[in-house]
Amino acid sequence: MPDGYKIPPHWHTNTEELTILSGTFMLGIGDNFDEASMHSLAPTSYHYLPGKKHHYAMAKGETVLEIHGIGPFEIHYLNPAEDPTKKSATK
Repeated sequence: MPDGYKIPPHWHTNTEELTILSGTFMLGIGDNFDEASMHSLAPTSYHYLPGKKHHYAMAKGETVLEIHGIGPFEIHYLNPAEDPTKKSATK
C-alpha cells in the first residue's frame, strides 16, 4: 500500500490474520475512521481479527502485509459508498 492509503471501516465474514512485512500498518477498531485511536503494527507484527469485527486501517510509509486465514475472503464496507471496487476509475 502506498503511504497514507486508507481502508474505510469494514468487516470480514471469517477471521483475518495479518503479518506486517514492511512499513507501518495502522489499525483501528470500530465503526468510524479515527486516526487518533489507531495502533501501529511494525514489521514482523502479527494481528488476529475475529470474523465480523468492525475495523479500519491506514499505511504509514509504503506498507506490505500478508493477509491469511480460511477463505473465502470477503470485505463488507460499513458504508457501501466507500467500497473502492464500486468507484468509477474517472473519479
